Parts: sequence; structure tokens; C-alpha cells
Amino acid sequence: MGWHYRKTIKVGPFRIDLSRRGVGHSFGNRRFHVTTTPDGRRHVSVRLPGGFHVGKSFGGRRHHGHY
Repeated sequence: MGWHYRKTIKVGPFRIDLSRRGVGHSFGNRRFHVTTTPDGRRHVSVRLPGGFHVGKSFGGRRHHGHY
């Protein structure tokens, strides 16, 4: 069984997420949101009226090799 940790710090429209994997951050509101994950990926999402949601991810995962 694994363990998980997540702590979120909110400062206005900014959010910092602390987890076991690292630090991620996001910025936005209910309509437009930009997120950067601890492994370097970015996700942009837009919510439109009528329940439509459009999202796009950028950047690949950084691979950390095990030796």
C-alpha cells in the first residue's frame, strides 16, 4: 500500500500544490485555468457556457532514469 500527500496553498487566483512528487502550481478562475505539474507538463483548459470544456496539454514528462 502506497502513501499519498497533498497540500494546497491558495493565494487569490494562484494555487500551489505540494505533493510527494514535487511542487505544482496553477492560475486561473472557473472559465480559464493553466496548470503546471511537478513533472513539467502544462495543461490549459477553458470552460464555455453550456457545459463545454476544452483542454490541451503541452510538454512531455521528464524521464528520470533509474541506474
